[in-house]
Amino acid sequence: MQHESILVVDFGGQYNQLIARRVRDLHVYAEVVPYSTALEKIREVQPKGIIFTGGPNSVFDPASPQADPDLYKMGIPVLGICYGAQLIAHQLGGTVETAPVSEYGKTILRKQEESPMMREISGESIVWMSHTDYIAVPPEGFRITADTEHCPVAVMEAPERQIYAVQFHPEVTHSVEGQQILSNFVFGVCGCSGDWQMASFVDASIEKIRETVGEGRALCALSGGVDSSVAAVLMSRAIGKQLTCVFVDHGLLRKNEGDEVEAVFGPEGSYDLNFIRVNAQDRFYEKLKGVTEPEEKRKIIGEEFIRVFEEEAKKIGAVDFLVQGTIYPDVIESGLGKSATIKSHHNVGGLPDYVDFREIIEPLRMLFKDEVRQVGRELGIPEYLVSRQPFPGPGLGIRIVGDVTPEKIRMVQEADWIFREEVAKAVAVWKQKWREAAEDALTSGAALKADRYLRRAESRPEWLPDQYFAALSNMRSVGVMGDFRTYDYAVVLRAVSTSDFMTADAVQFPWELLNQVTSRIINEVRGVNRVLYDCTSKPPGTIELE
Repeated sequence: MQHESILVVDFGGQYNQLIARRVRDLHVYAEVVPYSTALEKIREVQPKGIIFTGGPNSVFDPASPQADPDLYKMGIPVLGICYGAQLIAHQLGGTVETAPVSEYGKTILRKQEESPMMREISGESIVWMSHTDYIAVPPEGFRITADTEHCPVAVMEAPERQIYAVQFHPEVTHSVEGQQILSNFVFGVCGCSGDWQMASFVDASIEKIRETVGEGRALCALSGGVDSSVAAVLMSRAIGKQLTCVFVDHGLLRKNEGDEVEAVFGPEGSYDLNFIRVNAQDRFYEKLKGVTEPEEKRKIIGEEFIRVFEEEAKKIGAVDFLVQGTIYPDVIESGLGKSATIKSHHNVGGLPDYVDFREIIEPLRMLFKDEVRQVGRELGIPEYLVSRQPFPGPGLGIRIVGDVTPEKIRMVQEADWIFREEVAKAVAVWKQKWREAAEDALTSGAALKADRYLRRAESRPEWLPDQYFAALSNMRSVGVMGDFRTYDYAVVLRAVSTSDFMTADAVQFPWELLNQVTSRIINEVRGVNRVLYDCTSKPPGTIELE
């Protein structure tokens, strides 16, 4: 697909994917590439701009990642962030030193003058700092356009050379005007127009899929989740009956989920797909028996999925392509270039070395979760499907800490069902409260107030998270039920708010709701005598427990 793009050059920082996400929010395509990417590859992409990310290293360290000096001569605008800013200063003749006072967290940025990067930025603005080294003296030809109390060069610019640098992190929400600074670079400096639209993505993807598949046949790994559902409908739109969708019930799904997926996508559903359901619970349970290490579980599940797909492909005959709903966070977390592997996703890092398909097609590979939802809406997929909570491909295998057994699966299925049921009840009560308030307002003649209350009833509660579920810890503890001692498992409730699933904040559920969920789980789920609530953000945690 031909569209303007920004390349985000990865130097190992924790917010690298978030930079790409923020650029895409501006309707400009952005992609993360390793710092070792050859200049020839960069020229092939023809980016409108390049952003150097932050990173944990010091430019003084001989082993620290470096940029090819010829990159500065390519005539492509460059923006350095944090370590990226220090690297620019270091490579172009400036002075980088250990800061007398390290800055971490919210800091006041002081604007010195108008400039391309500081356009429409307040005189003083809150930014997010995270550095030990700093730029003491900028390279020749650069001017300082902003500083902080302890950082003499918070922003430096050389418009004639099209090179810019900021010491802070504009990509995080804590930098109040950070998105404006990125916008200044993307539009004001790089001259982007903002052609990254989901409608054009869908059209271009369909064309590319048809070109790739030709007269061949494809098998789509359909889990019923948002990503695989959107991938299946997109593929179906492109190649029709050349596509077969295989849903593998590996016995690690949420309660009743296998039947729900079949009801939507099967012969009686709304989509004209070649749908096959494979009940493979026993073979997955056997493979996972006694396995406790999370990465090993992921890889076992990933390989077994592939083996099932290969067997089904042989039954169909002459299937060349395997289709997966891989999305960009999966790729990033499974290890991009020299970046660290956070966890192997079953459809990326969890794939076995040998796969008996000519090619794997991943039409959503470069999209973030909310972008996938937008594609689904463009394809006309109903909102209740598009807005479904994410569910990992390895399923409850990674929501059970330790070994996986049918008994543990039962416990976490029932606890998760109760959690989701009680949240749905709480949302219904919340909406009804606002409808009743609207009726009262209308009765008293306050039409405008009534309209406002009705719109509130159609919105979502501020406490409702983007994802919530129950998991089973490997901890057993003593409890008392009736007059008897128990020694049972602890369920962990997890709820987060996020837009891109690369970062997430724990949600503060109403205590009354948590109390009701806890009471029901302990009373109704055999084998559980304790309920815990996970308050960890991402980072440092991940959304899933394993």
